[in-house]
This record gives sequence, structure tokens and C-alpha cells, in this order.
Amino acid sequence: MATKTVIAADYREWQVQRRVEWTTPAVGDEFEHDVDAGSGAVVLILGMLVFFWLMMLIWVPEHVVFPWFYWVVVLVGVGFFPARWLLRRPFTITAKTQGGYDLPPEKWTGMVRGLATAREETKVVIRSLKNRSTPGHADSPLQPIN
Repeated sequence: MATKTVIAADYREWQVQRRVEWTTPAVGDEFEHDVDAGSGAVVLILGMLVFFWLMMLIWVPEHVVFPWFYWVVVLVGVGFFPARWLLRRPFTITAKTQGGYDLPPEKWTGMVRGLATAREETKVVIRSLKNRSTPGHADSPLQPIN
């Protein structure tokens, strides 16, 4: 979780926060969460993969020697999906202010996918606050929350 304090062009103090979501939240226009098999299926599939690789290694004849690049391919293959899962996690970006002299408090929130995208969108929100006094822009994932 990264929180930054920004003084906007209208001199209001905003808190801009970026937070990783470890479970993908259900969104109204997505239906994939309805057919998701859940964490039980993940455990079953990973268990079967581990069992498969153990059987491959146990039943290999004694005179067979695997070259080093075989193990590199196995490590890349095993590490690809967990690394992709980690790098493509959804992030929630929130910008909120207590308000100003005659300005009401505001809260804007939105979701982006991926660490690099979240960092870039946070920079865009901060720049927008400093220049235009609002965190949203035309293509912004941030929307005002009442």
C-alpha cells in the first residue's frame, strides 16, 4: 500500500492511495466469477502437476542424465504462471480529500490491472491534481464516489 499526500492547484490536500487486491472483485459486467472453480481447483491442479513431475523424476532410468538447459526450461515453465499472476493483480487507486473552505469532501476510486499500470495511473492522478485540481480525466479509471 502506497499513500501520497498531494496539494492540488486549488490548495486542497488530497490523499492518493494505491492498494493491491489479492482477490479479484466481482464487477457487474463480468460473469467469470460465477463460473470460477475457486481455490480448491487450483490446489487440485497444482497437486496433480507436482505428482506428475515427481513420477517423471522417480521413474526415469538410472543412465539418463538431463542437461542443464532442461532444468532451466522446467523452472521457467513452472514459474511463468505464478509470476504472471503476481504481476497482473488488480490495484485499487483511491484519491480523497476532506474538502476546502467552501468545497465539499470528495472521494474518487478506480481499479487497474498490473503493477506498472497502477504506478503509471497513480502518477497521472497526482499530475492531474497538481494541474487541474481533480483526479479524474477523460480516460481515467477513477470515478467519483458519493
